[in-house]
Amino acid sequence: MAAFVGVSALSNARVQRASTSCSRAGGNVVMMAKSKAIPFLEAPSKLDGSMVGDAGFDPLLLSDVLNLKYLRASELKHGRICMLATLGWVVQEIVHLPGDVFSEKHALAAIYKVPFAGWVQIIAAISICELVTFKATYDDDAKPGDFGFDPLNMGKPEVMEKFELNEIKNGRLAMMGFMGFLVQQMVTGQGVIEQFSNFKSL
Repeated sequence: MAAFVGVSALSNARVQRASTSCSRAGGNVVMMAKSKAIPFLEAPSKLDGSMVGDAGFDPLLLSDVLNLKYLRASELKHGRICMLATLGWVVQEIVHLPGDVFSEKHALAAIYKVPFAGWVQIIAAISICELVTFKATYDDDAKPGDFGFDPLNMGKPEVMEKFELNEIKNGRLAMMGFMGFLVQQMVTGQGVIEQFSNFKSL
């Protein structure tokens, strides 16, 4: 018992000395908040949860060196592209337009069937989209990713935040899904649906 009391007293003394040292060193000890997404890392200073879908995930701390609105606009753009790409990747296996150039069911192989005129059209369309959205993308006063495109008039104020959260989550999922489709086809040489039909359990 005496030994236990002695150890406790020694521990308390060490804690007191440590506290005293901290206060002498110049003030209060500030505990850094932890990221909700990666609990063992410190929360990025600019990701305060004010943006829709912000879970504090920024292990490379890009938000500390780049404009946060630009990063969000980039995330939305890539998410939207990948949502279209993942859908197109699957549809291409089962739906084909007339003509040999549209007959390839594998997305990667289809790249090499696009004629020069087709590439000119693709690059021209992308360039027009970039020019039209350039000002909104780089304007600090504009809302990231908001180009006023709402042909079905679904963006009611009372549901807008929910739709924005749905879009960012589905965009992130699509980016991961697209990479999965790409790697899968590079490794197996098969499309998504084709691989399902040839599935063999381990």
